[in-house]
Amino acid sequence: MKRVIALIAAIALLISGVVMSVFNVFQKEQLDDFFSSFSDQSPVTVLEEGDANNQIAVINIEGVIQSAPESSGFLNLAAGYNHQLTIEALKEIIEDDSVKAILLDVNSPGGGVYESAEVHKYLKEAKDKGKKIYSSMGTMAASGGYYVSAPADKIYASNETLTGSIGVIMQSIDYSELAEKYGVKFNTYTSGDMKDMLSPSKKPSKEEKEYVQHMVDSMFSDFVKVVSEGRDMSEKEVRKLADGRVYLGNDALENGLVDEIGYYDDALNDLKKEIDVDNPQVYTYGQDLNSLSKFRFKAPNMVQKLFTDNEALIVENLLNKRQGPKPMYLYEE
Repeated sequence: MKRVIALIAAIALLISGVVMSVFNVFQKEQLDDFFSSFSDQSPVTVLEEGDANNQIAVINIEGVIQSAPESSGFLNLAAGYNHQLTIEALKEIIEDDSVKAILLDVNSPGGGVYESAEVHKYLKEAKDKGKKIYSSMGTMAASGGYYVSAPADKIYASNETLTGSIGVIMQSIDYSELAEKYGVKFNTYTSGDMKDMLSPSKKPSKEEKEYVQHMVDSMFSDFVKVVSEGRDMSEKEVRKLADGRVYLGNDALENGLVDEIGYYDDALNDLKKEIDVDNPQVYTYGQDLNSLSKFRFKAPNMVQKLFTDNEALIVENLLNKRQGPKPMYLYEE
């Protein structure tokens, strides 16, 4: 009987191994097809055929402006905004003399202070190279979304657009009372009094609050300066508008934050007239930069379920990857 059971177990293991091998091959083929779809895609997608020596580059700023985590997981390929590739695209545009203008297609609540400033830096370099920049604001172009639009020669918004929200936010979690309630104590050893600044395990001291507020105020001053230079307004005028509130398109037009009420097509048509070129070619980096969500349906269902069905794992993953308080030019989280 023991031999029979052992034989049955061996056969079961063999069958299981064969099934898993077949399954893995099938999954690998699906994944290979999935990734090959990206390698086959050109980083440039032509939106309107025309004169390749006179081009308009469309840069999509869709979603939160932030760098992706180093180990972001399989499905994060479908994220709406890819900061690294956006920067690479801007670098290419700056060096490409055939690109006469840039159209920003913005639909963003803002994002990280660093990332917003980096996008702004390369847009300024493009402008210094003589390239015209227009910004078309969609549903929202708030905080960092407005920050990156500020250097544009002309900003368009619809009546329904939410924009503005000029300001900085920096948040921390304080669960010290919750820990105390359940008898949890933290033993922390630091090399300096401020090393555990804004630790969630303790209440912030007066010195910490003052220091963090100083940092926020400094970054806010940078934001005000960017808007002041981009909109040709005095810093005093900008500060009157910069209490963090958002404005509808018409209000933003009246207070000088935008130039025209219009949509993407209006901005593109006016930009074509601005560069005064017959039949310019219009292209975007959209597929590689900001539209990978188009390919989400190609991901195997089992992989999708692995990342989306287990909420406890998602929460644990977020806790494990927390990186502490981060200053943001962000309207909402």
